[in-house]
Amino acid sequence: MFHTIKSIKPLNNYILLATFTDNAVKIYDVKPLFTTIDAFKSLQHTPGLFEQVKVDIGGYGISWNDYLDLLCDEIWEMGKRNNTRQRKDI
Repeated sequence: MFHTIKSIKPLNNYILLATFTDNAVKIYDVKPLFTTIDAFKSLQHTPGLFEQVKVDIGGYGISWNDYLDLLCDEIWEMGKRNNTRQRKDI
């Protein structure tokens, strides 16, 4: 099954709250990317950039700008299911 993202919300400490089109909610920690992909360090060093995250057209990923993006598969597979916060209103 292919999962697409309906909404994305930046939380404190470089955490994302992703709601998928099937209403599954996952928490994704971006911090590990700071040590593995140099481009993601700009989220730490550019004030306000992390909060600018948006869902790409079709929900196949998210992006911050033309250089920083993540596929929906990465968030689905590496994100932690958030059972306490199934959100249908996002």
